Amino acid sequence: MIVLGCNGFTRVSEIFAERFGAVGTERHYLLGHDAGASLLVDGELVAAVEEERLNREKKTSDFPINAVKWCLESAGLQSSDIDLIAIPWNFSAEVLDGMLFDITSAPMAPSAKLDLISNIGELFTGAVSHDAVLADFAARTGFTPDPDKVVFVPHHLAHAMTGYYMAGMKDAAFLISDGRAERSSSLIGEIRDGLIRVFDESTIGADYSIGLLFAAITRYLGFVPNNDEYKIMGLSGFAKPPTPNPFLEHIVELHEDGRYTFCRPLETDNPRSFDSLFEQHFGPAQDTLEYKARVAAAAQEMLTVVTSHQLRALEAKTDLNHLLFEGGVALNCLNNTPLLEGSRFDDMDVSFGASDTGIAIGAAVHAWVNHPDNAVREESAPPVTPYLGPEYDDSTIEQALREFGSRVVWSRLSDDEVVAQVAELLTEKVVIGWYEGRIEHGPRALGHRSILANPKFPDIKDIINTRVKHREPFRPFAPIVLESDAPKIFEMGRKTRSPYMTFVFPVRPEFRDVIPGATHVDGTSRVQTITDQDTPRLAALLRRFTALTDVPCLINTSFNVAGEPIVCTPADALNCFLGTEIDYLMLGNYLVTKVEAS
Repeated sequence: MIVLGCNGFTRVSEIFAERFGAVGTERHYLLGHDAGASLLVDGELVAAVEEERLNREKKTSDFPINAVKWCLESAGLQSSDIDLIAIPWNFSAEVLDGMLFDITSAPMAPSAKLDLISNIGELFTGAVSHDAVLADFAARTGFTPDPDKVVFVPHHLAHAMTGYYMAGMKDAAFLISDGRAERSSSLIGEIRDGLIRVFDESTIGADYSIGLLFAAITRYLGFVPNNDEYKIMGLSGFAKPPTPNPFLEHIVELHEDGRYTFCRPLETDNPRSFDSLFEQHFGPAQDTLEYKARVAAAAQEMLTVVTSHQLRALEAKTDLNHLLFEGGVALNCLNNTPLLEGSRFDDMDVSFGASDTGIAIGAAVHAWVNHPDNAVREESAPPVTPYLGPEYDDSTIEQALREFGSRVVWSRLSDDEVVAQVAELLTEKVVIGWYEGRIEHGPRALGHRSILANPKFPDIKDIINTRVKHREPFRPFAPIVLESDAPKIFEMGRKTRSPYMTFVFPVRPEFRDVIPGATHVDGTSRVQTITDQDTPRLAALLRRFTALTDVPCLINTSFNVAGEPIVCTPADALNCFLGTEIDYLMLGNYLVTKVEAS
């Protein structure tokens, strides 16, 4: 059975711009962001790519035409070969009725209700209804799907199935939390034998979304909501949360069954509606590190308190011991470690597709698992890798190098020479672009489109932030470490591995002076563990580098600059290399340097 997962809408950014003011700072305040496609063949995930990697528009919400074409072409398939098309949204007539009820019941002026109903009507008929999605697919691909073969998967259930599939399809409890789905923002439940059970009494509506509240804080501190929340994580390390915490004292209230509310509902038509509350409790907004760090630290503590509250309810409702945490809030890796450590669950998985980057995968899995022709068993779960996107052979790399020939020089190395020479280069204070194999899926660079550096230099963070990434100086960098070495360097708690950079751990005191470039101001690191099986050449490089330096980690950050998607093609890599102060580029087996200006 061939299942195509597809997330993205042609008109949604236009409608959100015109009807909801999603422009400028608010440009990511829409549905369908992180558009992409996936392909499941007989239950095996054979391809997946985000549309932004191909159209070069960060966090694009457009219909993923390039991603769909690439997924099919990579498998040698045509549209007519598809058995099911899975959409990770289900804006049914019943959902529309519920949305209209929510609006009419809200404490709003009648004129505001009428405006919002009109806007929702345009969104529904123009972009997200079943008929609109079918028409969009036909218009963009030239293939008219059989409506009976299109499966509309509720957004949060797509998230749940992403985590379920990535964790090996074993029975698990789950917490899903993000900005909003069709009507809700968070739910808890469990998956047994592929069947999802939601504990409806604990579902949180969009008007009390912790993800949207965190986005409001992001906006308040001068950053782009639904894009820059990780900056709040970085800032929070520079301060302790105030006692008492204003968010927990005055804004968030906890209730039974893991539910919570705010002092007043979020106003979807006024994204700055909470700014006055923030100023009331933190003082007038100031563009200083001290002020922003204090608010960020309070926000981080609030997030941990709220999600821990939800987990306590989940623990009481299920006897399962494995936990899946998915949705955009799960990308707050600073929250994930205390969340697990404070729970009774044996382990917690957060996938490489936890945000909306993964829902095209989860929707396809949901459609496959729930089809009557398929029997799903944990023991038959296929292996999962994040390296699911395009790769480019030597001839394509050489062609790109020739096109940039007047600006670069290169030499081709064997695999052993790549490891030896790059390890030697990394003993110095240099920055290297590392490009190999199929591009990784999700928001984190996981070693196939990465920038590498030696973490022993305390100022390497400043060099990469200012000269390469062109981003704020307070932003930390993550280390990659061999899975076998991780417990010696980091206080891993109950975790034995962190392959997707979704957990933060304290650096053991004896290593803080060894890897200062990968240690945040609060003494922690967002760790990626690697193995020879997952990334053989990168593991060999790290092992060789450690032998040369006694430094057991390398800095790994995404191969891009601020505001741009991670590089995909060899030409993308060369453009980024030449537009920054990256010192060397390892492009497949080609070591590339810049032509010195005469």
